[in-house]
Amino acid sequence: MEYINDKLINNIAQQLKITSNQVKSVLTLLSEGGTIPFIARYRKEVTGSLDEDQIREISKEYEYGQALDKRKEDIIRLIDEKGMLTDELKEEILAAEKLITLEDIYRPFKEKKKTKATEAIKNGLEPLSKYIMSFPIEGGPTKEAEKYITEVVKTKEEALEGAKYIIAEQISDNKDYRTYIREDVLSKGFISSTKKKNAVDERETYRDYYDYNEQISRAKSYRILAINRAEDEKIVTVAINGDKDKHIIYLNRHVIGKNENSVTAYLVEEAIIDSYDRLIFPSIEREIRSILTEEAEDNAIELFGSNLEHLLLSAPLKGKNVLGVDPSFRTGCKIAALDKTGKVLAKDVIYQNQKSVDEVVPESRIRDAEQKVLIMCKKYAIDIIAIGNGTASRETEKFIADTIKKYNLNTKYIIVSEAGASVYSASKIAQEEFPDYHVEERSAVSIGRRIQDPLAELVKIDPQSIGVGQYQHDVSQNKLKETLDYVVEKAVNQIGVNVNTASKSLLQYVSGLNKATAQSIVTYREAHGEFKNRNEIRSVPKIGDKAFELCIGFLRIPESINPLDKTSIHPESYSIAESVLKYLGFRSEDLGSKELIAKINSTKPELIEKDLNINPITLDDILKSFIAPMRDPRDELPQPLLKSDILHLEDLKPDMELEGTVRNITDFGAFIDVGIKESGLVHISKMSKKRINHPSEILKVGDIVTVYVLNTDIERKRLALSLLKPEN
Repeated sequence: MEYINDKLINNIAQQLKITSNQVKSVLTLLSEGGTIPFIARYRKEVTGSLDEDQIREISKEYEYGQALDKRKEDIIRLIDEKGMLTDELKEEILAAEKLITLEDIYRPFKEKKKTKATEAIKNGLEPLSKYIMSFPIEGGPTKEAEKYITEVVKTKEEALEGAKYIIAEQISDNKDYRTYIREDVLSKGFISSTKKKNAVDERETYRDYYDYNEQISRAKSYRILAINRAEDEKIVTVAINGDKDKHIIYLNRHVIGKNENSVTAYLVEEAIIDSYDRLIFPSIEREIRSILTEEAEDNAIELFGSNLEHLLLSAPLKGKNVLGVDPSFRTGCKIAALDKTGKVLAKDVIYQNQKSVDEVVPESRIRDAEQKVLIMCKKYAIDIIAIGNGTASRETEKFIADTIKKYNLNTKYIIVSEAGASVYSASKIAQEEFPDYHVEERSAVSIGRRIQDPLAELVKIDPQSIGVGQYQHDVSQNKLKETLDYVVEKAVNQIGVNVNTASKSLLQYVSGLNKATAQSIVTYREAHGEFKNRNEIRSVPKIGDKAFELCIGFLRIPESINPLDKTSIHPESYSIAESVLKYLGFRSEDLGSKELIAKINSTKPELIEKDLNINPITLDDILKSFIAPMRDPRDELPQPLLKSDILHLEDLKPDMELEGTVRNITDFGAFIDVGIKESGLVHISKMSKKRINHPSEILKVGDIVTVYVLNTDIERKRLALSLLKPEN
């Protein structure tokens, strides 16, 4: 099938607007065991600097194309075995670019289960159907039908009915008819839902879909997923509606054509209606529901992935001592003091939210809690208090804000999303990390570490448990997991990891590593102490030559005696890097120095390329590493918003200006944390004066934005915001 593969490569190149050679290069590197991050970072000169997403898209499209080619081979073989394969049919099969088109072509040749048509054929009525489709001008079908009366077919009416079943199935099997009707319904049809008569929807969650009707081409992905869920919960009935009259006219024109004066034309008309009602439209309705669901799922997964990527790459608060707080009422708030590296210095529990039998918090509990927080903050020089946003968050925030103000502490606080924290706290990873801690104590540590290094902490949690998606439980879980794992892998490798401090959870996402080899690195590190240089990683059991090649550029050793080991320069390029340093008149010890940076900025790269015969792409990466050897792309992002006083929903008034952090992006808007318990919603219509198709065109998770209050709903605890400044 080499011809088809070449065509596939060309198709992928055209679709991605790149060259066929780039596609071939990527496929070759992948077949040789290269990972997407490795190819994107260290094989730019081969791929023409394709990024991770482009490489992944090439891989996915090629896999789909291979599956399509395999199906083509199977269909050609199956039809050929029936002795029905023609050159024209073979060409049509080979030209198909989608699986649905391929299945339409194959439909007439499929072995059918027991149907009304197969029973009619079994009863000897196929010749009668052919007579009807010959469109005779004279004679009578009723008289012709008498010839087919048997013990099984007892009347001429039964004979004609059976013949029409055969014709109906033949019409239904015609790929051109199905394609036309399917495309027409997709472009001009409607999807509707109505509430079932005795359905119970206590919270009126699906109120918008009790009597819903929208053109399919305009239906938003989140609506499709909402309708599907409502249908699954037996709240609504869903239907696809097309222009039946238009479709019947189309079928009559193509099936009967100029034979409307035939004595059998009326029977064919009846067969067409039966074919449409019983076979074609129900099948197309299922196909369209499947198409819409798959597209909606893909959009939801893509959005979840994008949100997760931006969350993982949120700016870390480096060099800060943090007090993590897991709020609670009855069992008390667990608190954990962390040093700048995330090491736990102390932990405790405070009961400032725990009420006594008379439903009042005793003053003594508040005083005791204040003293514990005060001691922690002073003893461990706490810079930031991180409060989880779960149960009792609002009450705990008030207590922390009051304590900071009362004791004039030089400390700020921040509300941190707890999404997935409980999952982590009860996980095997958390148990191994803190075997002697209670679940809530582990959660307090996790909450604190999330602001110190979001990526390092969040990789410990199943990505599906991090709440930055929409309808994530309604989509294909395998597809979702594959996408989110890719996103985490991409984020980890974009940043790189310190091999001497990284957890097993972080290491397993490094290019070329997995859970087993990550554990092997940690075990070796515990037994032999910190790695002295990159080459020592070759001594780790299970790290072979290929794994070393794929992972080593992403593993950093800041304390190495070779300064290049702290950069993103791959060891395979060390000799090139050293020749560049020598050319510039410096040594590796000078990386990041003002003098070296000045020299680089005053030297034309073209001269270095020419004099040392270095690929310009490789040189560019090396020079960037010379300028910023420990570069972290996250350092350029805006820092999280810190607070010193509390704000309530009741405090907000229309047109009030606020600063907030984007917590989640959905198809219909973005949720913004402005420092109150409830996140505010900026609807897509309130994001720009210009028309936009999706909120992600304007915002991404982690953005710090200025917003304006539109209105508040105290009873429903809802806040509507706008990015547009009010006009006076």
